[in-house]
Amino acid sequence: MYAVSAQVNDLEVVQVPLDTTKGFSLQPGAINEKLSSDPRIKIVYVCSPGNPTANLISKADIQKVLEHRTWNGVVVVDEAYIDFAPEGSSLAEWVAEWPNLIVMQTLSKAFGLAGIRLGAAFTSPSIAALLNNLKAPYNISSLTSALACEALQPKSLQVMRRNREKIMTQKERLLKEMPKIPGIGRFRGGRSSNFLLVEVLDKPREDGGRPNNEIAMAVYEGLAETKGVVVRFRGKEPGCNGCLRVTIGTEKEVDKFLHELTVVLQETHRGKLDVTNVEEDEKAASNIIA
Repeated sequence: MYAVSAQVNDLEVVQVPLDTTKGFSLQPGAINEKLSSDPRIKIVYVCSPGNPTANLISKADIQKVLEHRTWNGVVVVDEAYIDFAPEGSSLAEWVAEWPNLIVMQTLSKAFGLAGIRLGAAFTSPSIAALLNNLKAPYNISSLTSALACEALQPKSLQVMRRNREKIMTQKERLLKEMPKIPGIGRFRGGRSSNFLLVEVLDKPREDGGRPNNEIAMAVYEGLAETKGVVVRFRGKEPGCNGCLRVTIGTEKEVDKFLHELTVVLQETHRGKLDVTNVEEDEKAASNIIA
């Protein structure tokens, strides 16, 4: 969404891919080189945990960007999925030490309140004052404010934590059960979110199967169109060849997903699902923002 917003506002986006050979880790050296070579760059966005990688970015790597000696800009860390990460993973407390740091969180994920469209930014007083001057007046309705305040009460926090624990339980189940399905490969990225990134193979792993975008696309479409199960195709992202992003659901939803995934993979490998002419389908699926 950041790239989309930049394009809408006619701003150039300078991308520095994550290091796919080291678990989708940040490349602070490459980022700092970009910052040193182009003084027009004013904002660095880092997502931690990442989407679709589900991995936490090393705090030490983020600190290396914050410590850049000559760059005069702002580092924004998007922590939308931070409530699914281990305790102490957030950088929110760092804003007291780093005046050019913004840490963003939301009620849309672990709290299940995407409908109220409310998040928060933790930052220094000077940046907070600037953001308050830029925002639209009355940008948060009284109803949204009331729901958000209620969600942060002790009883509501207990509900959120219980629901999060259920998600974690089902995540561990998927980590255990999905590799048993013929045609499922490695889990990629991390485990610090409410979804997993997994490879789909062109044939069972014991037969030498390899990650394959055409098969992954066929499985993605087969699940959605014939089984009513929606995952995300992410095979066009760097280091994600043949990958699907699977959001963790309820126990019943995971039951259905595991069953239907097994069926669709079998049908795909047997040639019952079409894996031809997928280039346009891949492009369309990759452009889905979620």
